[in-house]
Amino acid sequence: MTGKFAGVGRAARWLALLGAMAASGGAFAAQEGGVPMPALSGAVEWLNSPPLTRESLRGKVVLVDFWTYGCINCQRSLPYVNAWAKKYAKEGLVVIGVHTPEYEEERVVENVRQQVKTLGIEYPVAIDNNSVIWRAFDNQYWPAHYFVDAKGRVRATHFGEGMYQQQEQFIQRLLAESHEQ
Repeated sequence: MTGKFAGVGRAARWLALLGAMAASGGAFAAQEGGVPMPALSGAVEWLNSPPLTRESLRGKVVLVDFWTYGCINCQRSLPYVNAWAKKYAKEGLVVIGVHTPEYEEERVVENVRQQVKTLGIEYPVAIDNNSVIWRAFDNQYWPAHYFVDAKGRVRATHFGEGMYQQQEQFIQRLLAESHEQ
């Protein structure tokens, strides 16, 4: 890792991010141009959809939401993610939940399936029990949102709760850009 966190251990980075998120209501970062979205391969199972790929998502705006059902911060952000999935689906937004477990019981596919139903999640969910997708995105936090443009490039990230208005505005921006192409 380079930059201001170079040489700092993962726990120290986590504590620094938690402090920043507590002070700001989350950590949102946009990047003009972006970087290619990593592969979505490696899930042990997909719920609500056949497996999705970068190629199958080309031309769509994508929100990748890393979550786990035992995470209270994830539970608090899910109503917003659910609402965006429904509100913007016809405009071209695809929301993908990536359930990456923290605890052993969260690895049980049937437990995840039940929570997806209970939480009213209708969008595709990749069950990432082996953290393959998590590592491909170099993710470290729950919840984590990756905003991908219609060209398949990650243009922004948000870690933690909050900043829901800014996140929705960024979704709107990416959708507007996709309609101009």
